[in-house]
Amino acid sequence: MIDPLPPPPPWLVSLVKPYCDALYLPTLPYHIHEVLFAFVLYQTTQSIISPVLSTVLFPDIYPKLSRRTRINWDVHVVSLLQSCLINTLALWVMFTDEERYDMQRSPIERIYGYTGGCGLIQALATGYFMWDLVVSARNYSVFGPGILAHAMTALSVFSLGFRPFCNYYGPVFILYELSTPFLNIHWFCDKLNMTGSKLQWYNGMILLVTFFGCRLLWGTYNSLRVYQDIWHTMHLNTTSFIREIHESPNHPIFVPRDGQLCVGESSCLRAQSEVMQFTGPHTGPTPFWMAAVYLGCNLVLNSLNFHWFGRMIQTIRKRFEGKPHDDYPREVERKPSMVEEMATELDHDSLSGARTPPLEKAVDAYGKSTAVSDGPAEVKKR
Repeated sequence: MIDPLPPPPPWLVSLVKPYCDALYLPTLPYHIHEVLFAFVLYQTTQSIISPVLSTVLFPDIYPKLSRRTRINWDVHVVSLLQSCLINTLALWVMFTDEERYDMQRSPIERIYGYTGGCGLIQALATGYFMWDLVVSARNYSVFGPGILAHAMTALSVFSLGFRPFCNYYGPVFILYELSTPFLNIHWFCDKLNMTGSKLQWYNGMILLVTFFGCRLLWGTYNSLRVYQDIWHTMHLNTTSFIREIHESPNHPIFVPRDGQLCVGESSCLRAQSEVMQFTGPHTGPTPFWMAAVYLGCNLVLNSLNFHWFGRMIQTIRKRFEGKPHDDYPREVERKPSMVEEMATELDHDSLSGARTPPLEKAVDAYGKSTAVSDGPAEVKKR
């Protein structure tokens, strides 16, 4: 399948091609416009579309959120948009890309093969994780190290796809995101005063099922498959094999696997040569560093998925056991500080004519607060 979107302008290809060649990412110039489009789309959604739309739709909730929670809200809006868009496109490519389907025949094709449809998925995912990395780094105190590690590893994995490398697996691993819409809906239920509602309950059950099925079962199974394929290409004489492909059009890689997919012999040849067009005599076995980076990042992502699944179960149980959400109650009822409590007591005493002098009352209030943290010995000392 060729890329269903129009190609980038020639000036943009010429601009980025020297850098892509230096990094050995030969397919990136043909998808650079899609990477930039995705990044701009998600940044615009976070900075403009989400704040404006959320204020219009939820005027009594969104403007009253703290800055920290508004950032989280806008990021969840972007995540919801991205997951719906990329899942739809990934499923469409997997069901309609006939050349990709034929790549199942050989591990060398799955590792070194390329189709425009898979390149599109790689590009949109790369644009999203570029945005995700920027947001996670700028708001590290909000999202923490786990989200930052996820953004870095996911960006590394999908960037390697432009070598091309594991292009076949791009849509496969994107299907991790099938659980993300339900995760976002669950989060929004808390912010919209729907904690413990039937909608959150049913959505929570769907979230657990899709997360377990897509990320843990599907993800782990395909991770093992990609480990096997990479191991195969690391220990195969790939150079002579690919040279044989390009020098002999009668090689099985060019033989039509299903006559219904081809109009004629020449179209079959073009279709199969498209798959391996970025390989040649220079292509060698998968280097150790690339296998280590790809498999290491994949291992980090899978570990985070197992960790988050346990956290998810705990969080959903809290919603229906009457336990408060981590940050939602702070948006509804803020606990007054010690200074505010002292000021309130002082005002009350002055208005009611209490005999206890205000200064002594304040000292007494301070002593009670420190007794909690410092312990009896420290209070006695005072």
